[in-house]
Amino acid sequence: MENKSCHVIVLTYPAQGHINPLLQFAKLLASRGLKTTFATTYYTVNSIDAPNVHVEPISDGFDEGGFKQASSVEAYLESFKAVGSRTLAQLINKFDASDSPVRCIVYDSLLPWALEVAKEFGIYAATFLTNSASLCSLYWHIVNGLFTLPVNPEIESLSLPGLPVLAFHELPSFLAYPTSHSAYLAVVMEKFYRLTENDWVFCNSFEELESELVKAMKGLWPVKMIGPMVPSAYLDQQIEGDTAYGANLWEPTTDQCLKWLETKPSGSVLYVSFGSMASVSDEQVQEIAWGLKASNRPFMWVLKGSENKLPGEFMDSIGETGLVVTWCNQLQVLAHKAVGCFVTHCGWNSILEALSLGVPMVCVAQGTDQPTNAKFVEDIWKVGVRAKRNEEGILTRKELYGCIRQVMEGESSRQVRGNTNKWTELAKKAVSRGGSSDRNISEFLAKVMERNKA
Repeated sequence: MENKSCHVIVLTYPAQGHINPLLQFAKLLASRGLKTTFATTYYTVNSIDAPNVHVEPISDGFDEGGFKQASSVEAYLESFKAVGSRTLAQLINKFDASDSPVRCIVYDSLLPWALEVAKEFGIYAATFLTNSASLCSLYWHIVNGLFTLPVNPEIESLSLPGLPVLAFHELPSFLAYPTSHSAYLAVVMEKFYRLTENDWVFCNSFEELESELVKAMKGLWPVKMIGPMVPSAYLDQQIEGDTAYGANLWEPTTDQCLKWLETKPSGSVLYVSFGSMASVSDEQVQEIAWGLKASNRPFMWVLKGSENKLPGEFMDSIGETGLVVTWCNQLQVLAHKAVGCFVTHCGWNSILEALSLGVPMVCVAQGTDQPTNAKFVEDIWKVGVRAKRNEEGILTRKELYGCIRQVMEGESSRQVRGNTNKWTELAKKAVSRGGSSDRNISEFLAKVMERNKA
């Protein structure tokens, strides 16, 4: 039963990879009895459909087209800070005049200005990190002086507490090439300089997955693991009928995908997707296409704008062996028994989904956090392999074919699958009643409700 007098707003950055975990957290809070409002921009608000979660719009200053309307990243972030702060405050004021005053804001860490809004109203503030804790610790170490930017490309390796030794090419691109990401990097650094001003710092990960970091950072930083934030049906089954996040910024072709998967043998299908943000060149698309063809395995490929990039002779040759779609419900695809390998860009959500559903990976990292994530997939968790690019930065068909064979055939395949199954069980344990993530969430709920009683 909803507790109207204990009200939490969950605020997201309006991108699919941010909306998904934050909306899942909102659903979890609602399932525990809190009145929960999910706040997103006018441009994305109609894409949200989550039972028991109230959805309200705030403005980023670009209500008709969102980010695409802005002249630059800098202009978008500045507008979101100014207009978003004002409209979030208006939303809180609206609820303060009702029987459901807001007691806490849980905000996407890309929106650090929400902390000021919470302080203005004297309510709790909790920031939500959408990357791995290991990756986030890199920024924390910069704030605390363990290393500085820019990182010298000539360094052989970087050794930091709780992390594996990282080569320059394994660093997130925000740190490897800071001038290329200056606007976002400034926001990221702001949130880490002010991390301890929050009442809670949540991370979409689980303690067992990053145990070395948890040990190294214990007592040094305030991060609490609460993940993986994956719909309940695939892990703990605590929310009835929870099979999807409840947000799609693109129209999925799920029925078509599932019908096609039903025709394929168990564990045979390569699922290929590079997420919602990645841009893949025409040359790279062609190399991937012929690499998939060479594997002689059924494949499903999510490729936005595919009609302009795929060679005609390739499409004519694949028949029922391959299916190319513009978008799908990734969770339902990964959960299908026919899927045996995930060729992924290594976005953090995709990695958590693959680990949660027991699907080995071929990593084709693009940028941002992905090179670091791929390092962990191959070397630490041992649930996949990293594909290497040639001198022109292209993943060749030969390299892709070789990586697929490693993950799908022989002794290496058996080892990878065994490791993947191990992490799946640990993920389920973390979010189930009494697990490490569940305990952290329960402590948060108890504190918010305690303040409400006071």
